Amino acid sequence: MPTRKASAVWEGNLPRGKGTMKVGSGAFEGLYSFASRFEGAQGTNPEELIGAAHAGCFSMALAHGLTLAGHTPKRVQTSAKVQLDKVGEGFKITSILLSTEVEAPGIDEKTFLRLAEDAKENCPVSQALAGTEIKLEAKLVS
Repeated sequence: MPTRKASAVWEGNLPRGKGTMKVGSGAFEGLYSFASRFEGAQGTNPEELIGAAHAGCFSMALAHGLTLAGHTPKRVQTSAKVQLDKVGEGFKITSILLSTEVEAPGIDEKTFLRLAEDAKENCPVSQALAGTEIKLEAKLVS
């Protein structure tokens, strides 16, 4: 398996500095700052990128599980809400909420929910984030 790469550069102090993050493939490069991370200003932040990675990983894992169960999905759409909170003197990602809507023909709700929970527990990004509470809202749509 390939080793994936990403990089970041930060210039200046924390409250007034700025930086860029980019992925090794060149598919994404974004500006980030204290304000984009903690105050909602324009730009990206590490938590947003973790959310995108987690939503993508979960969607792939769920699509695979559904396919193995004989219900190849037409669409798996997932969003992630990553909660960053002040904990003690620092900050911590305290929870991630994965919300998914799936169109998969011929599957019953109970099997779907079991496969969704399995994908949440076992996708590689969920495993990497095992110290964080991961919640799931899963909806089967037609």
